[in-house]
Amino acid sequence: MTRQQKIIRILLLILIISGLIWFSRAYLDINPTDIKEWILSFGMWAPILYILLYTIRPLIFFPASVLSITGGLAFGAWMGTIYTVIGATLGAVVAFLVARKLGSGLIKEKANAGKVEQIQQQLEKNGFIYVLIFRLLPIFNFDLISYAAGLSKVRLLSFFLATLIGIIPGTFAYNFLGSSIVSKDPQIIIGAIVVFLVLTIVPWYLQKRWKAKKNLG
Repeated sequence: MTRQQKIIRILLLILIISGLIWFSRAYLDINPTDIKEWILSFGMWAPILYILLYTIRPLIFFPASVLSITGGLAFGAWMGTIYTVIGATLGAVVAFLVARKLGSGLIKEKANAGKVEQIQQQLEKNGFIYVLIFRLLPIFNFDLISYAAGLSKVRLLSFFLATLIGIIPGTFAYNFLGSSIVSKDPQIIIGAIVVFLVLTIVPWYLQKRWKAKKNLG
């Protein structure tokens, strides 16, 4: 494959991803309540369907936050969190493998450049820590992390474990928020909002402080 063909391949991949994001935002405007009612209509198969939907979600870039809130609405805070963590982790692996398959040629080409190769080796060595931090911080797009990791040298096992652990706080926050809506209890709703804010703002604040210290150092 020539360099020109590889560039065209990358541009085509970017175009497809951009198109999927646009399509998701423009035409998949479905609220969590509608999804919840549809999922629960499948009875005992509802959890499996929900996990399956979350697994394929990255392929159409449907908002993860909407499905996470749906999990809380449909299954409650605790079971919703469990089902969401399973589905989100599997979905992240799917995105990771798709990116690795489509971008393998690009990775091999870049590995020949000295400085890029050093960065990739460091990412491969500390991949678990990097992915874990990115999962804990809510300021990065969930799917872009998965695709970016797939294009790097991060090991699949490190990516899987870091994703599984790193998404638990945020996932619980969204599911608790969704379950509180079902309860219709103002105190529970307020409590859920507080938990949600704490679990999303605190990681962002810690990241800002860590960045500031790093710049000073």
